[in-house]
Amino acid sequence: MELSGRARAMLRAVAAGRAEVTGGVEPELYVDGLPCCDQMATHDLVHAGLLRPSRPTSFGLRVGAELTDDGRAALAAR
Repeated sequence: MELSGRARAMLRAVAAGRAEVTGGVEPELYVDGLPCCDQMATHDLVHAGLLRPSRPTSFGLRVGAELTDDGRAALAAR
């Protein structure tokens, strides 16, 4: 998966512990408490297995977001 600059910035925010994600089929990402404007990028990153909730969640409930091993590898790749 080719990552855009925006997607890489989103992954960096997750890696820095600044992001939360909602539960549900099409999760939403919040960075520094604000909703991320690129919902499609969020959906793509989650469905690609690059980020996930840090603990079980349910529809609409925000929890911390974390990178998966694939997410860390994608962020490290250039």
